Amino acid sequence: MRIGELARRTGASPRALRHYETAGLIASERAANGYRVYGDGAVTRVANIRYLLAAGLTLDDVSAFRSCLDGDMPSAPPSARGLEIARERLAVLDARIAAQTEARDRLARSLAVESGR
Repeated sequence: MRIGELARRTGASPRALRHYETAGLIASERAANGYRVYGDGAVTRVANIRYLLAAGLTLDDVSAFRSCLDGDMPSAPPSARGLEIARERLAVLDARIAAQTEARDRLARSLAVESGR
């Protein structure tokens, strides 16, 4: 299937698909006209990539799962490395949330002071 069909079947944009390919997460063949052609397995692979990205992992994190992107990832038990990556990503997200909460609270305090004048 060509990139447009893969995009329609997965909900990923053609640009994202090219990005996944550049990162080595999906592969395509080139047709005689130069178009990218993906196998049917690319649908599952892209769905799993999107699942991991939606869970807060980065594309670099997803690379560690390259060997298991073709299976039923959401129902498979996580590997030790997968758990390690998830814990690291959770710590990063927690730190970002804390920083954003502090910034929000600072702004709210500033507005409260201004509205009290």
